[in-house]
Amino acid sequence: MKPATPRETLITTIARLLGGVHHVAVGASSPIPAAGAMLLRAMKEAAGAPRVRISILGSVKHNFFTNGSVELFDCAGQGRIDAFFLSGGQIDGQGNVNLVGVGDYPQTKVRWPGSFGAAYLYFVVPRVILFREDHTPRIFVDKVDFVSAPGTSPEGVYRSGGPHALLTGLGLFDFDASRPGFRLRSIHPGHDLAEITDATGFAFAHDAAPAATPPPDAATLALLRGRVLDELSETYPDFAAQLQRETSEDA
Repeated sequence: MKPATPRETLITTIARLLGGVHHVAVGASSPIPAAGAMLLRAMKEAAGAPRVRISILGSVKHNFFTNGSVELFDCAGQGRIDAFFLSGGQIDGQGNVNLVGVGDYPQTKVRWPGSFGAAYLYFVVPRVILFREDHTPRIFVDKVDFVSAPGTSPEGVYRSGGPHALLTGLGLFDFDASRPGFRLRSIHPGHDLAEITDATGFAFAHDAAPAATPPPDAATLALLRGRVLDELSETYPDFAAQLQRETSEDA
């Protein structure tokens, strides 16, 4: 069997981060997080454990909502979504996310689609995983230009949700709300601490010799390249085809 690709390591890491959840919500443009949730569900079912519910906006098969984001927000506000994935054009060392643009608002030099429901979900979903496959100093900045969704709140502000972890193409970070800040948990195969430090615009805690992110084992790879790939094809056909090419024995 061909060794795990970097994306398969990301997908497997997401499945581990979702351990213990019952309901995961995923955006329509998040194929890697969706694959991680599907992998967790497949692993649970293979072990005879309770089934994990996955809600993917834009999917017909993997979405029980009939009124899109309205029902998603209601469900999250009722405490019925355990995990969600959030990304951004900028993310800083305090877990703040910028989805608006670069520069002084409202005269932003670069404009992004906007915040939508990011701030709301950041406050009410207990386990929010920040995810960006690419990892550069332009994304991971010391301070975001605009706070679309705050990583922490002042004392006296109630919130049940917030950042749980940050996963990128280089490594996995845990978030400590008491500092607040990130701590590097592990480095993905093929990368090192110096590379991550150079690519990150904020300071983060780490061990002298951080652990390596474990790749998937053979049984996990078989699930990922079989059932999960088939399920991905319904909602993310282009990504599924790309993943299949990456893992083909002829590639």
